[in-house]
Amino acid sequence: MNAAAQFTAALAACPLVAILRGLDPAEALPVGQALVDSGWKLIEVPLNSAQPLLSIQTIAAAFPDALVGAGTVLDSRQVREVRAAGGRLIVAPNFNPQVVREAVRLEMICLPGVLTATEAFAALAAGATGLKLFPAEMIPPAAVKALRAVLPAHARLLPVGGIGTANMAGYRAAGADGFGIGSALYKPGTTAADVKRSAHDFKAAWAGNLRA
Repeated sequence: MNAAAQFTAALAACPLVAILRGLDPAEALPVGQALVDSGWKLIEVPLNSAQPLLSIQTIAAAFPDALVGAGTVLDSRQVREVRAAGGRLIVAPNFNPQVVREAVRLEMICLPGVLTATEAFAALAAGATGLKLFPAEMIPPAAVKALRAVLPAHARLLPVGGIGTANMAGYRAAGADGFGIGSALYKPGTTAADVKRSAHDFKAAWAGNLRA
């Protein structure tokens, strides 16, 4: 299955991206297992983690049905390094045309960070697979609704930053197609068991089944 088809299938199954910032390679396998067992198929290890390429390599090799890659990707060289490690997902905090084009060239999924309509349209024109709306604290549901009204219907919008189980419903009603989940899911020191519990809670919140 190519990356585009895998991304579409992953969004349909569970449109939540696990952001494992600070993951140690020794934790990669148990944390990856906890996520996959919970039905998560989109896993990102930010490049400002310890030995991120090793963690990406470990998770991608162990869980081929998951779409694994890197976050905080800032230049085209890093895109190539992630691909060499077996990653097929590129996520960035910003929109860099060179990063998007290199990811497209290598047939990878690319979700650049955007904040405005100008950035969003430019990223899509460069070939972005979808849009990371970041930081979500600055993009309330009303702003997502406004963007959704003018962007192409096929554009995938994933708010990231400050997303928890309590505020997902408002964004989803406004047109969000999924979310990136960071420290509320994982931060250094979080056990695989805790990741699994949080992963189930977030999945339930997306489905609207989480009890208060």
